[in-house]
Amino acid sequence: MIQAYGLTSNPRKELPPAVDDVSFDVRAGRVTALLGAPGAGKTTALKLMLELQQGRGITYFKGRPLHRIAHPGREVGVLLGDVPGHPARTVRGHLRMLCAAAGVPARRADEVLEVVGLVSLRDERLGTLSRGMDRRLGLACVLLSDPHTLVLDEPAAGLSLREARWLYGMLHAHAAQGGTVLVTTADPKEAARSADRVVTLERGRLVADQDAEDFARTRLRPRVAVRSPHVVRLAALLTKEARTAQRSVEVVHEGGNRLSVYGSSCADIGETAFRHGILVHQLADEIGDMGPGAVEFPVGGAESADEPQVPDEPRAADAVPEPGAAQHCSAPVDASRPVGGEPTSPTAADASHEAHPAPQPPAPAETPRNIGALKPPFNPPQSRVTSGGAPTPAVRPTEAGALDSPPSLPPPISVRPAPSPLRPLRYEIRRAAGIGTGFVTGAVVLVVSALAAVLLARIGHTPQARLLAAWPRELPLPPAALGAGLLGALAFGDEFRHPALAADRGTVPRRLGLLAAKLLVATATALMLAFLTVGCDAEVLYIVYGRGLMQVPADWLSMSASWLGLVVGCAWAGVLAAGVFRSTTAGLAAVISVPVLVVPLVQRALAGSSVRMAAGLPLRLREVFLLQWPFGGERYLWAVARVIAQPVGGALTLSLTALLCAYLLTTLRSRVR
Repeated sequence: MIQAYGLTSNPRKELPPAVDDVSFDVRAGRVTALLGAPGAGKTTALKLMLELQQGRGITYFKGRPLHRIAHPGREVGVLLGDVPGHPARTVRGHLRMLCAAAGVPARRADEVLEVVGLVSLRDERLGTLSRGMDRRLGLACVLLSDPHTLVLDEPAAGLSLREARWLYGMLHAHAAQGGTVLVTTADPKEAARSADRVVTLERGRLVADQDAEDFARTRLRPRVAVRSPHVVRLAALLTKEARTAQRSVEVVHEGGNRLSVYGSSCADIGETAFRHGILVHQLADEIGDMGPGAVEFPVGGAESADEPQVPDEPRAADAVPEPGAAQHCSAPVDASRPVGGEPTSPTAADASHEAHPAPQPPAPAETPRNIGALKPPFNPPQSRVTSGGAPTPAVRPTEAGALDSPPSLPPPISVRPAPSPLRPLRYEIRRAAGIGTGFVTGAVVLVVSALAAVLLARIGHTPQARLLAAWPRELPLPPAALGAGLLGALAFGDEFRHPALAADRGTVPRRLGLLAAKLLVATATALMLAFLTVGCDAEVLYIVYGRGLMQVPADWLSMSASWLGLVVGCAWAGVLAAGVFRSTTAGLAAVISVPVLVVPLVQRALAGSSVRMAAGLPLRLREVFLLQWPFGGERYLWAVARVIAQPVGGALTLSLTALLCAYLLTTLRSRVR
């Protein structure tokens, strides 16, 4: 159950708040629709409920606010907009990555894919999915961790009627198992057809909270759709008979050969057309909305019985008329009624209802079905026949089988009791290996390094250490360090560009476990890239120039430590900078700024004192600790000190320290909020 109290957004300069003191409940076992025209405040209300936007008010999910829930993704499934995922990632890979983050078994991805009908598209890229398939994938992501509450913003926007019926069938199936479902929509007819309860917003205020049946009876108007080649004559006859019988009937010419008649029935219109010999092509009951401005009700929910409500021009159910096409062909005569046929007093309303009961729509194929017909289990017919008697052409199983079969949910699951550090590590490994960016970057680095090493050897006057690293003096960093920094920046940059983990809280989580996993994977990637770069360069130099350049230097240990420290440090700088500045470009810029900007500053600060500071360090360490270092440990510590004493090493250490402190500061700040 969801309980929202006093949701109020912060005012925008001189404009009123988008949501002002909205309170409502969403009960378990029912589908609740949050209805409102564009700009009414539906999405803002959802963001306030999910604590994604600053404002006042509080929302309880099963008795707890969202920030009190340890793992919100397991309790509340959220889908705002399209699926936030890398377009180059496959459907199955994206779901398996989210499985690792949620701590559920990887087979759960295949289960939800089968339920939503995307098994045949599991190897497709996210960037190639259509709107309907994207909605299906979004529903699969929402159901992945088997949450109790589902919150979806415009889930059926842009879908066909068939796809929308299937989607709402899944939501009703989830509600039938005791779940809570909240969706937003701007279509009153969709809310009446697909929801059990409708909460109406208008200009940021709550104007109605009622069951779907009451909403359809009080907020929607029944009408009769008529198609005839003699619509002008038929409209005039209906107007004349309504005036003679003292009945309030509104006839709207929708353009072409279509009429919409409000306040009458199919039987009355059919008898009129039969008596006057008028050919009728269509005569069907419909449930239409109240036309433009239908949701503009007075604050408080119900219309006043003492003031006449003049409706706007109604619109067609299956076509949008051109501007100016709708023309009123008659005016009501009964002074106790407004133009639209709505009574101005309860007595008049009861009398009219007894004399002319409201027609009950029989749910034809081309018109919206009534409320009861659209409730679960949403089972459309398995076989359909066209108007000519021939069966409809076969559709792909992923589209037809999943739509025409009864909706079913994946089986319940329990979160895997794995230690918490393993979950972000599994997630990060699947994230890094799920797309080809890392492999392509590594291949480019190896090719560029090999070519640069051959070119430097041909030019000459290059030390062997720089030759094996393919590091010209003109470049601030070698290709391997730049590649490691780019991969590190992508580790967090892709999270902000394609926030797959942001569905439950709206922003990329800054948990220290996720940071540790990214640093660990970045370290492994950088070490692999450093070893492969030196090995490929040495092999290429041996093939081209022979053994003359393959001599092992005497200080190979300190040089190897410097090389590995440089590459790993660049990878870490990319991860931390991208996490702090929320951008891949900013992460790579921070890596390049270390040798370009920070190194000169460090050199100036330590000019003339670095040699004196490092001299005699092992002897002084012995004097301080009064113990002998086992296995000659002072030599290793001396090698580490020499690496840090280098300008690049010192600058990199300083940069990493500053970035880590900034990341920890932003993490603590987000938790305090």
